[in-house]
Amino acid sequence: MKVSETIAIVTGGASGLGESTVRQIIKQGGKAAILDLSEERGQSLVGELGEKAIFVKTDVTSEKEVTNAIQIAVESFGSINAVVNCAGIGVASKLLSRKGIHSLDLFTKVISINLIGSFNVIRLASHQMSKNEPNEHGERGVIINTASVAAFEGQIGQAAYSASKGGIVGMTLPIARELASYGIRVMTIAPGLFHTPMFESLPAEAIDSLGKMVPFPPRLGQPSEYALLVESIITNPMLNGETIRLDGGIRMQPK
Repeated sequence: MKVSETIAIVTGGASGLGESTVRQIIKQGGKAAILDLSEERGQSLVGELGEKAIFVKTDVTSEKEVTNAIQIAVESFGSINAVVNCAGIGVASKLLSRKGIHSLDLFTKVISINLIGSFNVIRLASHQMSKNEPNEHGERGVIINTASVAAFEGQIGQAAYSASKGGIVGMTLPIARELASYGIRVMTIAPGLFHTPMFESLPAEAIDSLGKMVPFPPRLGQPSEYALLVESIITNPMLNGETIRLDGGIRMQPK
């Protein structure tokens, strides 16, 4: 697939990794529908990027809202042939602590947004993409999910987050195998420490300290580097059914 011919829906597309992905796709001539809960940021981004971007306020856990967003994207652009799932939340909570036992509601919320939300978008978007005319290589679309190195090296307090991201890794291959007959590829990116909005509240010294944990380059990853990998996955037809770590060689310690 060519990025210039890509029509993507990007969940969590109003900030962080998703925003950079939207910018990269449009920079290369593609189009993107931004699915996010932040209406202010989403509309501001559309105002900046112009007619090749649209915003649809969307809760990824809602079948109705995701179906509506896909329909709007198809009505606006004619079709969709790419999905980039960046919507998610990160929380930290120990199983047992002075505050008590890990909240079951919190665990359920993280799984619901990060894992079930990603699956919800995949199932609905893949149905739409299966209707596409295949390109000269037989491709009808590509789906790119976002996991985390926490899927492999979850730290203390990351039980919910690691479980949600491990689930994304675990469903990548079986979904890729199933959608292969439709010419739809499925990939997952597992970022390490990236400078996203969740780090914005930290002082510069703390960000620098976290960056030094990365073997090379010794810094936090930039969202634009995530977007470059998205572009590579879109354009390389042999990338399918795999999770790629994007982490500078870091291996997380217990805490």
